[in-house]
Amino acid sequence: MHEMSIALSIIDAVVAKAEQEQSRKVSEIELEVGRVSGIQPESLKFCFSAAAKNTIVDGADLAIREIEPVGKCQECGKSFPVSDVYAKCEVCGSLNVRIISGRELLIKSITLE
Repeated sequence: MHEMSIALSIIDAVVAKAEQEQSRKVSEIELEVGRVSGIQPESLKFCFSAAAKNTIVDGADLAIREIEPVGKCQECGKSFPVSDVYAKCEVCGSLNVRIISGRELLIKSITLE
């Protein structure tokens, strides 16, 4: 379950920022997670909750906004929604499609007390 290592990395980054801001408590973390990032939001929330125990992040709300994947055809330039990292251009049929969004993992905001 790679979500545990991701949760630990998020906690490390948030704790470092909270310490930099001289805060002793984190009440909310807002994430953006791409739907084709390979991250399962429910698993990430579960792992986050377990990993946050006895830290300044313990009890913080983890809000996850999922980002829809979009591909861009490298042949004709058309951008379109995709459902997988392997996509076929809906205009020209090319398989040369680059995912331009939907793989994100971004800490969007942190609410400190």
